[in-house]
Amino acid sequence: MSTLMRELQSVLEKDERFFSDGKLLKNQIVEFALKLDPRLIKSLLSRKKLKEHFFEAVDGALIFDVDKFMKFVDNKEFLPDSYTSFKNKIGLTSNGEFISKGAEVVLSWPYKDCVLEGGQEKEDEKRKEIFYNEILAPDEVDRLLDQKVFTNFKKISSKGKQNVKKIADKDNFIIKGNNLLVLHSLKRRFAGKINLIYIDPPFNTGNDSFHYNDNFNHSTWLTFMKNRLEVAKELLAPDGNIFIHIDVNESHHLKVLCDEIFGRDNFVEELIWAYGSPSGGRAAGAKPVNIHDYILHYAKDYQHTKQNKVYTPYSKRYISEWFKYTDPDGRKYQKRMRGKDKTGKSKWEKQYLDESAGVPLTTVWTDIKQVYADPRAYKENQAKHTELIKGFSGQKPESLIKRILEMSTEEGDLVLDFNMGTGTTCAVAHKLRRQYIGVEQLEYIRKFVLDRLKNVIAGKQVGISKEVRWDGGGEFIYCELKELNEEFIKKVKNATTNKDLIKIWGEAKENGFLSYRADSRLFDENIEEFKKLKLQEQKRLILECLDKNELYVNYSEIGDKRYGVSKEDKALNKQFYGGL
Repeated sequence: MSTLMRELQSVLEKDERFFSDGKLLKNQIVEFALKLDPRLIKSLLSRKKLKEHFFEAVDGALIFDVDKFMKFVDNKEFLPDSYTSFKNKIGLTSNGEFISKGAEVVLSWPYKDCVLEGGQEKEDEKRKEIFYNEILAPDEVDRLLDQKVFTNFKKISSKGKQNVKKIADKDNFIIKGNNLLVLHSLKRRFAGKINLIYIDPPFNTGNDSFHYNDNFNHSTWLTFMKNRLEVAKELLAPDGNIFIHIDVNESHHLKVLCDEIFGRDNFVEELIWAYGSPSGGRAAGAKPVNIHDYILHYAKDYQHTKQNKVYTPYSKRYISEWFKYTDPDGRKYQKRMRGKDKTGKSKWEKQYLDESAGVPLTTVWTDIKQVYADPRAYKENQAKHTELIKGFSGQKPESLIKRILEMSTEEGDLVLDFNMGTGTTCAVAHKLRRQYIGVEQLEYIRKFVLDRLKNVIAGKQVGISKEVRWDGGGEFIYCELKELNEEFIKKVKNATTNKDLIKIWGEAKENGFLSYRADSRLFDENIEEFKKLKLQEQKRLILECLDKNELYVNYSEIGDKRYGVSKEDKALNKQFYGGL
């Protein structure tokens, strides 16, 4: 039972109206809560945890969240012997309300009200996740999403790698760590300031990097996305935009989920990126060839969103002469000669001056191909395709991200990609002189992403470099979440002997956090039986004993000597969190 449950029970048991014959009277509690009973509210306010969880501060006043209180009391985990709302009425719910009572089209799935940490470190890693229920486990959720300590700060520029002495408002950041936890840590500094978010998350195809929870894969993916998109919305500026890259496996569910999070009125468009051609192995069989992805575009506020007009360049049209004209409505246009047809007759085309850069952009993009997708395109323009990092077939071309940035940002705007992958978004943002934040938890960030951005700073001519006349310069700050139990998890996975594991167990007891389910005394008393287990079984047992809610050091505990946060890191974290 959680701390919050125990505290609420202890308060209610002291009120004779709610307690009889050794049992709490659920119906009485509900009745008095609905009446906003002053005595009940006063009792709830007397305990700090209850006050924080069931009341909201508004303009100096505290408002009792009766709906949240009702959901908590109504759940079978709070009163195990009581009938829950599901016993009384069967039906799908969304945010605690039966769908039949609402007017919105919503998604409902197992674990919708939970938080999924999503902590895999390697693409091929399968990891069983813990789903923390926001209503029933607020203490765990609060700790999980609390601001974290950053460490290993390095500034990378044309001068090489340097120590970071100061964090400035316009610094670029590359952050290694769990993206959910990083996003919540970014809120203090960047809430309401991000102009553009682009993410290319796992598509949940069964062959990609989303390997969580076999039994509830679809539910897990939706929970994973919901947790991250909700905090992404908080980070967006009032005129900000978010672009989410997805394919057919989850695009339709994601659209409904995004309608729910961002608001259907803030849906801007669905972009179709036709990246390939119906040739080669993909053309085998009778089924139509899938050659496109989707990009969902939402605004923080559709009425005030930033939108720039973008044109698709004319393809292979050679201009010989120009003549200027004026339409009856005063619009100026040019007639341009496109050459001659087979009979020798000149070919002309009316083109208005505001379209001189090309054809106005549509929602179907056929002119940008996937890197290496078409061998002929590679031969025609090898320079654009040398941006590919070997081994990453799903890497998006720089020209695709360039278009998205040009649609909705200006120089100096702040861009965020929290599924950074190989760093394409940050590389393009750097070349287009946008400020950026990139987040990635997988181990390859240290090699592939950092090397790629070092090449950008050096002015290497790949991707869009020549097109945008990029010749190098700039800098960024690299940092990581400071590991706590995550450090022990890695040690356990890398251990090769029983002796190593016993040593790690001792370190974890001393400096880590054990799960409330683990009794270290009983573990030690039965150590001889533990030694008889196979190495993999020993690893699994120790991993189960570690609290997955304490993977990283919370900023609130930065001063604890056990965590060994350096004086320099303390100062930089204080700057990052605005002196908090």
